Amino acid sequence: MKVLKVLVFSIFAVIAVSCGDKKEEKKAGFSYEKKSEVVKEAQGDSNDVVITGNDMMQFNKQEIRIKAGQKVKITLTHVGKMDKNVMGHNFVLLKSGVDLIAFGNKASSAKDTEYIPDDGADVIAHTKLIGGGETTVVEFDAPAAGTYDFLCSFPGHYAIMKGKLIVE
Repeated sequence: MKVLKVLVFSIFAVIAVSCGDKKEEKKAGFSYEKKSEVVKEAQGDSNDVVITGNDMMQFNKQEIRIKAGQKVKITLTHVGKMDKNVMGHNFVLLKSGVDLIAFGNKASSAKDTEYIPDDGADVIAHTKLIGGGETTVVEFDAPAAGTYDFLCSFPGHYAIMKGKLIVE
């Protein structure tokens, strides 16, 4: 009976300690904002797009709609905490008809060029590779009307971090 009391007390002690008020120390210039609080779409121009990536290998959007014949501005923010060497993210827009899986496999061996294959023949636009707390921007002319794949080309991420860019 005494062992049971000790076990129950231990469980409650662990729960009480884990529910305590923990305060994280912030590094200068580094944000721990929640994904839902991060960045909102730029008002007015549908071709200004903000997308986030996190430490769980997720983009906050799987579909982006833009207008044809205009400049496009993609802002990528890494809302996680991990370094780019461990959990780096980028935004890569592929040309129409490019096989996403084949591209992802090819990109995984292109570490020296931030996981963008040297020839760049399959890519319309891409951001640089970023780590936790960082933001990057890429601007380009909208491609012809249609549906295009986008992904994060960091090794293994393309299986989850992918979506469709629809040009209307």
